[in-house]
Amino acid sequence: MRLVELELDLDVFAGPFDLLLTLILREEVDLLEVDLAEIVISYIDHLERRGELELEAATEFLVLISALLELKSRLLLPGEEEELIELEPGEAAEELLARLLDAHRYRAAAEHLQERLASESGHRFRSAAPPAFLRRASLDDARAVYDPATLAAAVGDLLRLAEPVDVRHMGAPKVSVAERLAHLRRLLRQGSFTFDEAVARADRVTVAVTLFAVLELYKQGELTWTQERPFDEIRISAGSSERPAAVERLSVERLSA
Repeated sequence: MRLVELELDLDVFAGPFDLLLTLILREEVDLLEVDLAEIVISYIDHLERRGELELEAATEFLVLISALLELKSRLLLPGEEEELIELEPGEAAEELLARLLDAHRYRAAAEHLQERLASESGHRFRSAAPPAFLRRASLDDARAVYDPATLAAAVGDLLRLAEPVDVRHMGAPKVSVAERLAHLRRLLRQGSFTFDEAVARADRVTVAVTLFAVLELYKQGELTWTQERPFDEIRISAGSSERPAAVERLSVERLSA
């Protein structure tokens, strides 16, 4: 049932509900003179005559009645609150529209949760302990839920080892740190270079091992690097033969520890 089909016969108004709402928003009908209880009773009587309930229309009606009830309660309360309810018709309509949109969002969220609950209907988890009468059972009442052979077959499937996967067709790149150290020292004898040049056309494992080799040579004082900006290219050049002070201090601390 749509709200436009709800006909009212009140002391101050007779006609459709949506027209009454419009007149209230335009302040052509005093909300204090409107008996909201009679509107609710008329709505219930209309539902009984139709013999059906449409949840979307019922939700919209409840939201509107709640908004009218709140506005009327503010009008009845004396004091400073009276200044807050002096709304223009357009502002009041926007407030009611905002509440309808909120109700629509809540209804959509409830439907989403209902779908999630239905999809998990086969899974239930009990966090509390079972009742006392369920913790005790006589042997006469106890009976097997599954056939023992079925249970044994299920446990056997869990214990059965899966067939090994043949990975012989996959080539595993292998590179040692010593090989990358020799490669870096060879490049250092030719001058400075970038890290990208050192790992040109190399796979990811080789890149990682090369980075470790760079750190090892830096610790030994054989090279150093510079980087203008973050994420910029790293330029590597020959370093002094002395180990960096920070690395030397770190080594001494490890030995003393």
